[in-house]
Amino acid sequence: MGRMALEFSERVRRIPTYPAAGAYALPEDVALLASNESPDPPLPEVVEAVTAVLGGLNRYPDPTSSRLRRALSDRYGVPSSRIAVGNGSCDVLLAAGEALLEPGAELVYAWPSFSVYPHLAAASGATAITVPVNERDEHDLDAMAAEITAATRLVIVCNPNNPTSTAVPADAVAAFVAKVPRHVCVIVDEAYCEFNTLDDPDTTLDLLKRHTNLVLLRTFSKVHGLCGLRVGFGLCGSEEFVTAVNQVRQPFFCNAAAQAAAIEALRHQDEVNARVERTIVARLEVEDGLRALGIEVADSQANFCWLHLPVAEGEDPAEVEGRIVSGLADRGVLVRAGGALGRPGSLRVTYGTPSQNARFVAELGALL
Repeated sequence: MGRMALEFSERVRRIPTYPAAGAYALPEDVALLASNESPDPPLPEVVEAVTAVLGGLNRYPDPTSSRLRRALSDRYGVPSSRIAVGNGSCDVLLAAGEALLEPGAELVYAWPSFSVYPHLAAASGATAITVPVNERDEHDLDAMAAEITAATRLVIVCNPNNPTSTAVPADAVAAFVAKVPRHVCVIVDEAYCEFNTLDDPDTTLDLLKRHTNLVLLRTFSKVHGLCGLRVGFGLCGSEEFVTAVNQVRQPFFCNAAAQAAAIEALRHQDEVNARVERTIVARLEVEDGLRALGIEVADSQANFCWLHLPVAEGEDPAEVEGRIVSGLADRGVLVRAGGALGRPGSLRVTYGTPSQNARFVAELGALL
């Protein structure tokens, strides 16, 4: 008998594959600058907090993440009933797509932006309206506001933006949110907000008091260095959003080790500040190194940079990018190719340790 092929839903054919970075089986001396991870390991106190819960893994985690939400409420001044916790901030984001979108609905976001956003429209059958970033690789908020219609259910602003590293000022975000109709959910994806020097990361919290349709999405993966545990959260303008995203997800969406690690990580704001300072030093050093090579680099407000490779007339940007990315990999430096992120001929490079950053600039210079 011939093998019958399984029949999968139309939705599976629509959903793009997330462009994950490689290198999980590489030797130790490779500079891993492709995934926007922190080069700093978790704090010893965080490791201790995780170790303390391991003996109880025969029990399910707290399905409401009550202690973590209380700790987040104390830190951010948002009632715990308006905090959605997730298996990484992506979990809250994908659940928002499930809860808000359906065929006939529209979703608006900038492009290039975070690679998970296209998944939301594809999975739900909604229509994605993508608005190109401006010539400085920043969100064009006026152009985005102009795309909002009666069919729009969700607008996403990634600030600072991944992969372009740029940020728009908090007052521009405030003016934009004020323009969006109340029935449209606005998610401001602030995964990298701690690294943003344009404004204090807490500035946008005030907007939650005025806008019930607003969600600020944040994560422990970046500055806290916990991406291996997957824990993120949404600070929400309404309890209804929290109820809806919880309704469409499996129960126990945040594991016990992740909850313990995040609660402990919140106690170490001084370490967050130290990491941010080191990142800003790295940012300046890498930008100076790239500009010395004659490379155009976006104005980064994140823990990574976005650069456009020099492409001669008649050259294919994708070919140039491919050559540089594989050349860097051969030299033990892993970076992200811009083509997979929406702009061929570009690179996204996470800041690593000072020696890794110097090695990246030197090897790129040698390849160019």
